[in-house]
Amino acid sequence: MTSSRVSTSDGLTPQRLAAAEAAPGFMPTDEAMTLFEIAEQILAQPDSVGLGIEIGTYCGKSTVFLGSAAQSHGAAIVTVDHHRGSEEHQPGWEYHDPELVDPHTGTLDTSARFRRTMFDAGLEQTVIGVLAPSTLASRIWGSPADFVFIDGGHSMEAAQNDLDGWAPWVRVGGCLLIHDVFPDPADGGRPPYEIYSQALETGQFTEIRAEGSLRVLRRDSGDVGQPLAVATD
Repeated sequence: MTSSRVSTSDGLTPQRLAAAEAAPGFMPTDEAMTLFEIAEQILAQPDSVGLGIEIGTYCGKSTVFLGSAAQSHGAAIVTVDHHRGSEEHQPGWEYHDPELVDPHTGTLDTSARFRRTMFDAGLEQTVIGVLAPSTLASRIWGSPADFVFIDGGHSMEAAQNDLDGWAPWVRVGGCLLIHDVFPDPADGGRPPYEIYSQALETGQFTEIRAEGSLRVLRRDSGDVGQPLAVATD
């Protein structure tokens, strides 16, 4: 498919960098810049479909970098999150932020803070926020994507569901990006590393870049939309 979109070329403006800096979140700047660079490269390809997917929005910090790249190419970002937080965001855990608790429900709700970030970044016409569990959203998804960025729940079940539900939609030539990949268990949780390893074991993906805990895998083969399977000799 040949892209007919016209570049609007705002990119990563000071306004957007300020919005990302102000947003609560856990994405180091060097990894966020890698997201931007990879998204820019993929969306500029002649066979781009003009769409990137993010799993795990939180307050939209990383979404600003993806959305800035997409806006430059007239593309869109779909970012999926139930906005109730992952395990580590709940009361009593290290990353809990009481300012993000909805007083009506008594539970975490990051959706309003996400919308504020998109407003401040001027990306409301580029980013589509899907307020739903990843598993529910993946059940109704049916379109190829230029890239999928997985940064959702870090339990094995959540990470596995994100890989199974979304990685198959990466087009050939596109990229699967996975955050918080720590080969050494002493450095962090294992589920993101496990799904990263599974993706490589399919033989459909090749690692092309690593920045901190972010891994970038290019899709070289496979049928888009079909379940991933481990390669056999």
